[in-house]
Amino acid sequence: MIKVGIVGGTGYTGVELLRIFATHPQVTVQSVTSRKEDGLPVAEMYPSLRGRVDVAFSSPDKAKLTDCDVVFFATPHGVAMAQAPELVAAGVKVIDLAADFRMQDVASFEKWYKLPHSCADLLKQAVYGLPELNREAIRTARVIGNPGCYPTTMQLGFAPLLKAGVIDASQLIADCKSGVSGAGRKAELPLLFSEASDNFKAYGVSGHRHSPETVEQLSRLTGDKIGLIFTPHLVPMIRGMHSTLYARLNRDIDNAALQALFEDAYKDEPFVDVMPFGSHPETRTTRASNMLRLAVHRPDNGNTVVVLVVQDNLVKGASGQAVQCMNLMFGLDETTGLQQVPVLP
Repeated sequence: MIKVGIVGGTGYTGVELLRIFATHPQVTVQSVTSRKEDGLPVAEMYPSLRGRVDVAFSSPDKAKLTDCDVVFFATPHGVAMAQAPELVAAGVKVIDLAADFRMQDVASFEKWYKLPHSCADLLKQAVYGLPELNREAIRTARVIGNPGCYPTTMQLGFAPLLKAGVIDASQLIADCKSGVSGAGRKAELPLLFSEASDNFKAYGVSGHRHSPETVEQLSRLTGDKIGLIFTPHLVPMIRGMHSTLYARLNRDIDNAALQALFEDAYKDEPFVDVMPFGSHPETRTTRASNMLRLAVHRPDNGNTVVVLVVQDNLVKGASGQAVQCMNLMFGLDETTGLQQVPVLP
């Protein structure tokens, strides 16, 4: 059994990890940390886990994280990099769901996250945890930087086109929407029901920290310079993410060949569903699952290709993807514990 520790178990990504591990046949959860909730049974805070999770929260100083095989950080940015060196030195694998190990460019990280990076040496060893594009490196990694939710949709949507060299890499557009759980479990005015419900708004239009992460990774797929306009939006739903991606074709290619690029790229991927050309994937078809669905369009058969991508921002966009990486790191089938069918309606 894989002995798991979770740092920051009270937030949405933390409880999503616990939900997945409750039915994972190869995992035992040893420690779930929370300084404020020290001693409180996890199932008292999250009754959905009654009868499934029997551990209590423990303060970080009491948790024996070095006894774990892997530790997940479901914490604010900056926490993982402070604790990861000690854990890695003790032979513990680390998977960070925040941004501490996502970007190799330290200056860019410090600019966007307003934090000094305290372990640049360990960052150099970190592997970006997007299995569909980085599977072999993940298998041997000691530290994983779990991708952001928006970047997951953008990368998997643009990747087949960039690899094939059929689009202008300098003119990529991503128009993305997320449910309010993407902001985390916290009491902030814009996230209150009466503020977010029956409302729709863009944010981060002048610049969003998921942009440099996405550009850094897309640059690995092409020799051309990446130009990305990314606009995120908040929509009045709890879970779900929908990204509409636009790119300019730079060569003649018919619709069947466009579709084939995606089908060939993801034909063996258990968590990427390439729908028939011209389909309209819905967020509810991925709710509570690790599945990402996409569909390719070409309006008026012109020179613009549109890719629609949907996922659950808490699962494939966060905790499910982290577990997918863990499975690879420990030599398991990567679908282990992640076969939940989407919840509908």
